[in-house]
Amino acid sequence: MKNSTTKPRLSLRQICEMNLGFFGLQFSFGLQQSNVSAIFSFLGASEASMPLLWMAGPITGLLVQPLIGAMSDRTASRWGRRTPYFMIGAVICSLGLLAMPFSSTLWIAASLLWMLDAGNNITMEPYRAYVSDRLDSGQHSLGFLTQSAFTGLAQMLSYLTPSIMVYMGMNQHMLDANHIPVITRITFMIGAVLSLSTVAWSILRVPELPLTPQQHAEISGQRRSLGATLREIWLAIVEMPLVMRQLATMKLLQWYGMACYWQFLTLMIGRTIFHTSDPQSPGFSDAVLVNGQIGGFSNAVAFAGAFAMIPLSRRYGPKLVHSVCLCAAGLGMLALPWIGTKAMLFLPMVGVGIGWASIMGNPYIMLAGAIPPERTGVYMGIFNMFIVIPMLIQSLTLPWFYHSWLHGDPRQVVLLAGSLLIAAAVATLFVGAPARTHSAIEAG
Repeated sequence: MKNSTTKPRLSLRQICEMNLGFFGLQFSFGLQQSNVSAIFSFLGASEASMPLLWMAGPITGLLVQPLIGAMSDRTASRWGRRTPYFMIGAVICSLGLLAMPFSSTLWIAASLLWMLDAGNNITMEPYRAYVSDRLDSGQHSLGFLTQSAFTGLAQMLSYLTPSIMVYMGMNQHMLDANHIPVITRITFMIGAVLSLSTVAWSILRVPELPLTPQQHAEISGQRRSLGATLREIWLAIVEMPLVMRQLATMKLLQWYGMACYWQFLTLMIGRTIFHTSDPQSPGFSDAVLVNGQIGGFSNAVAFAGAFAMIPLSRRYGPKLVHSVCLCAAGLGMLALPWIGTKAMLFLPMVGVGIGWASIMGNPYIMLAGAIPPERTGVYMGIFNMFIVIPMLIQSLTLPWFYHSWLHGDPRQVVLLAGSLLIAAAVATLFVGAPARTHSAIEAG
């Protein structure tokens, strides 16, 4: 099944519309990044237990992403190849968002995180494959970096929504019976609406290309049992392209670091700016709000930076650009724990935003030109195992040395995150991009 070079070129407006569902998906991820640790803390979780409570993401990703990717490769339904998975995942995600801020106990919140992550992961992999399916290779860089831009925009708004509500007059310290801020509950409701409505818009405005007779024949000739799907995943792993294997080291360092950063940034701000580690104190609520503000700023940088990276990735290649951006993010994280005023926190977030924009776009440009088109879904799923496996390792290992090596201090965890991102930048330079990836970027 060859990658067609005659796919219709889409306008920037159409590429934005096809990626609008990614906006809703990433709004949901932004809510997790900025609120879940705080929700766990409000319900009585200890700092050292945070990585274990966050295990829902890596485990559901490890199980769901390659499976759904392989299944979507073999789907030829009346609604399309990837579309059924978009909608099923969006519905599950919306239900999880609606329920999460109403959690009355820690185990309920942790269980709902599993549900929320499962929905996000069901949608994510077919959406990545959809870009490769729908766009000519010359537009891959534009397609994936547009997804990166929507990631920045969506997460910026998800981080800033509580602050906007406070600006409009809501009381940030107003809590429900479970000690969860009311503004958090409203923000999650907004996320539930966006998760479903944006995916539906993308499907209606830029539907999938119909399968060719050859594609229909090849899919019809494949076995669709669970065993056959698992064998396909295993065979794809065995036959994994060299570039994909080389990216694994970078991804291990990169995502271990990002997991540390997300889980402990609010806790760090509580220590450095408001001098508290008590989740029931007003200072901790202020730390949650400040985390949203600086996170929103960094994602605004990511939104603008993703579009700026399009010509840079074409000219210098995604490998070099990604390495430089990871260095910027790592240096920003290394600076954060030393800052004692709210205003100065925004400066290093420029580097974090630049790095995040690259993380969500450039590795996929490197990957897209290295994988066979007929296995796009399964390889996108396996590639995202390179995200969830590092996060799973982080969840299992960090609690063991949080108190001994890191002295039980969230600031030390953020310093570790910055160091790992700089190491990931070095590892990126050892990735060899295939010629057709580079030519495809030049053609974009």
